[in-house]
Amino acid sequence: MSEVWLVLAVGCIAGAILLFGIFFDLSQSERRRAVRLLESQVAGTSSENVNLREQHLSESFGARIIVPVVAGASRVARRITPIDARDRLARKLLLAGTPAGWDAERVLAFKIIGLVAGVVLAVVVSSVIGDVTPLIRIVLFGLLGFVGFVAPDSMLNRRVDERQKEILRTLSDTLDLLTISVEAGLSLNAAIAQVVQNVPGILSSEFARMLQEIQLGVPRGDAFRNLAERTDVEELNAFALAMIQADVFGVSIASVLRTQAQQLRIKRRQAAEAKAQQTPVKIVFPLILCILPALFIVIVGPGAIQIWEQFINA
Repeated sequence: MSEVWLVLAVGCIAGAILLFGIFFDLSQSERRRAVRLLESQVAGTSSENVNLREQHLSESFGARIIVPVVAGASRVARRITPIDARDRLARKLLLAGTPAGWDAERVLAFKIIGLVAGVVLAVVVSSVIGDVTPLIRIVLFGLLGFVGFVAPDSMLNRRVDERQKEILRTLSDTLDLLTISVEAGLSLNAAIAQVVQNVPGILSSEFARMLQEIQLGVPRGDAFRNLAERTDVEELNAFALAMIQADVFGVSIASVLRTQAQQLRIKRRQAAEAKAQQTPVKIVFPLILCILPALFIVIVGPGAIQIWEQFINA
């Protein structure tokens, strides 16, 4: 009987891994489907160009089987989830760069799927273990269900943190290039275009989006505000605020850029110094628990052995 439960546990774990793999595959399949539909509209509306049944059958297994399940879970999540929770998830997705195939309803659906998978896994584990007290069973149910529920949030938060760290890492070089370009005689929009062309990365793509908004008629101040909202990096928010104030009051853009670049480098140096000062505190516990006992054994051990032998021989 225990072997049957073990097989079920392995199957549940494999199913959870498969669901997460299909989740990442869905973004690519949806993108390919949109491209095919666009090509069919461009090529014409004949039966050989637009055949929805063949397009449906040519899709992957996840797109044909798992998508309806995820869609149903999304509808359930939409009904039982407060509006502010969906707004918070939409805000996190915006900070994560709006990944393809990700939306608030889908993340909520995978949270519900993870919760159910965690509960099922807890049932299987408690059955495999055998004699389990009710308290341990409740703790196991709560722990695995909580892990399955927060797993999508942790993935999304990690993506947001990585994106913000990448933006902060490239911000100083970007400001230096903007300062050099503006001081060379280019306008701010042309300097931003130079940054987009010469500096690859997440921040460059955000500047490209901001430049597109400006070209579409959005005021420059609103474009900088949108940039700050999409990134939520403190240093970039200060830069956007300074540029908005310079645009409103007519201050020289080159002097503002030079000042922002200097302040950013000062902040980076201060952050590095703060991390360096935290190093002695962080190495105290590894030093006490790992290094000092080994040193005591190596240094005091031979003398202690000799003293012990002398006492025995005496």
